[in-house]
Amino acid sequence: MQDVAPHTRRTARPLDWRKRMSDNIAYALLVYTGLQIWMTMGALHGKTGSLLPYFVLIVLVAAIIPACRRFEKRWARLDDTQAADPGFASHFRRDRIWLWVLAIGLPVVITGLFKGLEMAFGKAS
Repeated sequence: MQDVAPHTRRTARPLDWRKRMSDNIAYALLVYTGLQIWMTMGALHGKTGSLLPYFVLIVLVAAIIPACRRFEKRWARLDDTQAADPGFASHFRRDRIWLWVLAIGLPVVITGLFKGLEMAFGKAS
């Protein structure tokens, strides 16, 4: 059997939980930002002229940054041996699930909450 050309050989990348979590955080922040913009654009173009959508943006930014830093720090403090240890798979899966729940859920929940408050107080005035 003929050997594959050296430039086309695939080498297995070593497992590195630190890099995997960092990549997930980067992608989650992109999704989070997209959702945040998409969900608040309608409120920003509303007829009410309220400052509430701007407040929602500030709250959302202030909420996600500490959460992402917490995830990043937890995985960054692993040494090279720990970063390649398959035993961390369940911990990684747990943190990845929480990260994505926050990235997708936080804009939905907070925007929905503030829209509900705006409707409740907007009708009262």
